[in-house]
Formats: sequence, structure tokens, C-alpha cells
Amino acid sequence: MCSILSWRSKVKQKNNLKARIDVAKFCLRGDLQMVQLQNGKLAKPKGNYSFITKDAKSIYKWITKLKMRNGYASNIAGCVNIDKGSMHGMKSHDCHVFMKCLLPITFRSLPKFVWNAIAKIVNF
Repeated sequence: MCSILSWRSKVKQKNNLKARIDVAKFCLRGDLQMVQLQNGKLAKPKGNYSFITKDAKSIYKWITKLKMRNGYASNIAGCVNIDKGSMHGMKSHDCHVFMKCLLPITFRSLPKFVWNAIAKIVNF
């Protein structure tokens, strides 16, 4: 066990080809296995727990149109950059409001089995 921990601390962990091959061997996750393309290259399929670009942009647009009551949260819409696809500059309370109240709403667009797993983790 110690050798594994020391090895992992030295190596950067990323979602690379070797990690996806290990997922196919050990985790039995067919939806994350590498896919052979027609030109012979291998491609990583996108995880079903992630948003496609169109969905992510629609979520960012939804956040920019949100109106919060006065004093509940600051301008969360000002923290969104739709072009870059990022949120930054939120204060701690705004981040809490986003994670507690708004993020569960956005997770509803994920597949049902992913949403159920997230809900079980939250309830734990």
C-alpha cells in the first residue's frame, strides 16, 4: 500500500489514455472506454456526468438572467463569462448560495442515474 501511495504522489494524475484503459479493465465502465475511430486513432468519449457545450452555455445564460432578492446574494450574474465558459470572483456566501440552491437545478439536465448518484452522496 505504501508503494502505491508514494508512486501516486510522484506522478501527476490526469484523465489520459492509460487511465481510460485501466477504467476499462478494472471498473467495467463501458461508457468511458476508449473508442476506435475509422482512421485508427483512439478517442475518449465524454463522460455522461459532464455537460455538453450547448447545455453549459444555456446554464450560464440562465445564471446571467437570475434575479435574487435584495441582500440574499450579490450579483452572481456578474461572475459568469459565457464566452470562456467560466464563473469567477464569487464571494463565499455567493458560492454557498450557488452550490446549495442553484446547482441542484442545473444537475437536473444530467441523466437520471447520474442525478440519483449525486443526490445519494448529498444525502449521506
